[in-house]
Amino acid sequence: MQTVNIHEAKTQLSKLIEQAVQGEPFIIAKAGKPLVKVVALASLERSPPKRLGFLAGQIEVPADFDSLGAAEIEQLFGGGNLP
Repeated sequence: MQTVNIHEAKTQLSKLIEQAVQGEPFIIAKAGKPLVKVVALASLERSPPKRLGFLAGQIEVPADFDSLGAAEIEQLFGGGNLP
């Protein structure tokens, strides 16, 4: 990975950015000490955000969904023993 000083980065910024876009990141240093790493961003075309209800009409939730396993949970947390 290429390391350039601030002055060089300022004078060759366009060239350095093009290299980063092509997959060659670089480091900008000041007085020999690395300050920042410049890398290309991931594609700006992002998939649409996930949304609630995307499976609407494709799955069926049982009517007693909220009470499924209630007896076992009661036994576990109510002090009872499982059969």
